[in-house]
Amino acid sequence: MTADSSDSRPTGTTTVGVPRESADGERRVALVPKVVEKLSKRGLQIVVESGAGVGALMPDELYTDAGATIGDPWAADVVVKVTPPTEQEIGRLGRDSTLIGFLAPLTSPETVEALERAGVTAFAMEAVPRISRAQSMDALSSQANVAGYKAVLLAAERSTRFFPMLTTAAGTVKPAMALVLGVGVAGLQALATAKRLGARTTGYDVRPQVADQVRSLGAQWLDLGIEAAGEGGYARELTEDERAEQQKRLEEAITGFDVVITTANVPGRKAPTLVTARAVEGMKPGSVVVDLAGESGGNCELTRPGEVVVEHDVTIASPFNLPATMPEHASELYSRNVSALLELMLDDDGRLAPDWDDEVLAKSCVTRGEK
Repeated sequence: MTADSSDSRPTGTTTVGVPRESADGERRVALVPKVVEKLSKRGLQIVVESGAGVGALMPDELYTDAGATIGDPWAADVVVKVTPPTEQEIGRLGRDSTLIGFLAPLTSPETVEALERAGVTAFAMEAVPRISRAQSMDALSSQANVAGYKAVLLAAERSTRFFPMLTTAAGTVKPAMALVLGVGVAGLQALATAKRLGARTTGYDVRPQVADQVRSLGAQWLDLGIEAAGEGGYARELTEDERAEQQKRLEEAITGFDVVITTANVPGRKAPTLVTARAVEGMKPGSVVVDLAGESGGNCELTRPGEVVVEHDVTIASPFNLPATMPEHASELYSRNVSALLELMLDDDGRLAPDWDDEVLAKSCVTRGEK
């Protein structure tokens, strides 16, 4: 079943376009067939670009079986994406159309400005407020879970030592000591995964309220005596004095660990430096640092974003876009987030009717077209 989206659009039906992602290395897709089927039953017409799901191992046939048509997604009323659109893609959006996706409004304001000029109403998934009612739409958290899990697997692969304690005829091997710096969603998942692999785990964060979550995963809490709880569940930026004291105390602590995974970010700012060159130099040869903050500068002073380097016999890896390396499950999670946000905009007949007094829609909307 193949058709252009304009050939069979019933009058009044809301169309949703799913383009193929164009960013290098991006294998995720914004809607998976299971969610397409669910939205189709609500009366929406889903138009999928040919090959949109191939990177996530979801061929066109799965989409047509779920009720979608294959055609031009950019002509749809609503276009759903994973990564921010390029300038060319923005030019293909219809005026007064709606776009949903990661839009990087804090770090790529030029994208938001281009969408505004194009008359597009755009919703940034990273701007969805972190409130209880919006948990099903929290794409940052769903993708951070994937990144935290994969970071530990990368650390285990690069490590010269076992994660679990092993008792063999040749003697007993001690378990690896793993430290996670920054225990948001990615950090908690990293702690849980490292624990499942048998490591002795420790978590650190400047927000003291997360200590109980760390301990609930069977990990120890590293208390440096520095607190910096901020708004919306994020950490605030430390003062210069606090940062200096934090680095001093962390340098002393880090040297006792075989694996360090860093996840600390402050929205819209350069990532804080947590692992100094001096700390790396003090780590045992064969240790590993996995820096998940590379895209915003990195938490390790010796990080080269997007690369794997060895300094002082310590491997430092700073991978980009780990969720894209697990595209099937990452897409399933993201698709549910997008669908939940989209459904919040629909009336009982499946037509777009966003309530601008709704906190979730008001805060996640970064441009509002001429509707």
